[in-house]
Amino acid sequence: MSSIRKGLLQTVFSGAYMKRWNDKLRPAELYEVDKQAHKMIIAWLLLQENTREMEDEERRVLGDRIVEWGIFDYLFRLVITDIKPPVYYRIKENPEHHRQLVEWVQGELEPVLSTLGADFWMRFLAYFDPARKHELADDILAAAHCYASSWEFKLIEGLNSFDDELDVIRESFVEQQAEFQNLKGFKGLMDPKTHALGRFANLCGQLRFQKRWSQMPRIPETSVMGHMFLVGCYSYFFSVVQDACPVRRQNNFFCGLFHDLPEMLTRDIISPVKKSVKELDVLIKAYEDEELERRVFQPLRAEGYTDIADRLGFLLGTATGSEFHDCIEVDGNVELVDFEKLQTLYNDNKYNPKDGEMLKVCDELAAYIEAYTAVRNGISINELNQAMWRLRDKYRKKTIGKIHIGALMSDFD
Repeated sequence: MSSIRKGLLQTVFSGAYMKRWNDKLRPAELYEVDKQAHKMIIAWLLLQENTREMEDEERRVLGDRIVEWGIFDYLFRLVITDIKPPVYYRIKENPEHHRQLVEWVQGELEPVLSTLGADFWMRFLAYFDPARKHELADDILAAAHCYASSWEFKLIEGLNSFDDELDVIRESFVEQQAEFQNLKGFKGLMDPKTHALGRFANLCGQLRFQKRWSQMPRIPETSVMGHMFLVGCYSYFFSVVQDACPVRRQNNFFCGLFHDLPEMLTRDIISPVKKSVKELDVLIKAYEDEELERRVFQPLRAEGYTDIADRLGFLLGTATGSEFHDCIEVDGNVELVDFEKLQTLYNDNKYNPKDGEMLKVCDELAAYIEAYTAVRNGISINELNQAMWRLRDKYRKKTIGKIHIGALMSDFD
């Protein structure tokens, strides 16, 4: 029987410690969890661009591959954190050495991933099978990885003119980008000045610089972008345990991945501030909606990407008023339902189901782990301890489907 455990959640969170480009001069710290968020946002855009002509089932399967394989890649990277990419690529060139490395990584991850059930663990093993055939999902994830890494490189390039590795790195990105020129949407993504997809991807990247809990010290500091990725992963794992249908699992991951997107327009405003003035949270929500329409949805629609704007709107809950509402789609209309009906009557791909209540739990669980980790690392200030107490008290008796949230939080003692 599958379950969610503390070890799995903490393993995913550990990417918030993992620095990137740490042998280069950097204008700001760059972390693995942020890069993965940016990568999966790009993968989602490429998924939309490359599936317009596909049948529903073919599109669903590709979406499954992209979400799970993206998570698998991230978990693998967490374990081999000390191996620089050039060294890892050399290891991959030797099948026997690569096999030994993969088996070691799988052994390290089995204790935390096996709790999600035998089927999930077998899919993880199958992904790294050297006999597995190359698929479109591999190209999309590789292109998304290339974009996110090259976006980071452009940030540090000007500060490292003295570095003799710079020309080699720059040329490697040029070669990689050339491989994806025929992938639908990739050229547009690489043009942030004149193309709507490129502007949107670039705008999302700026969420790396926006720190959560910015008014208080924490170790590690998490960004809004990294938090979005954590919530996406947690939502996906929760969905696996709830035996959610494939479309529901995908919706929940991408909803988690995008749920704080409006904060690139308003900044991260903590709940006590939002609730300090009557109806302030309503005013902030109205402003977020206006700015989303002006800076995201309108530019996409103006260049013919209405389907992407609509799909993003569905994930952000524009039709229901909040991304935290459980909903389905029937004949093109979004309808509100409760969790029990979502879990029983509408847990079917044809209803395009999406969890809102469970997403909210994952959002606050990620916040709890952020506070818990900071306190464990010695930042024991009143605000963090109070935040932990409020969340523990709120979810003490809370059960959602097969998961007891209070019991899960009690593991963090």
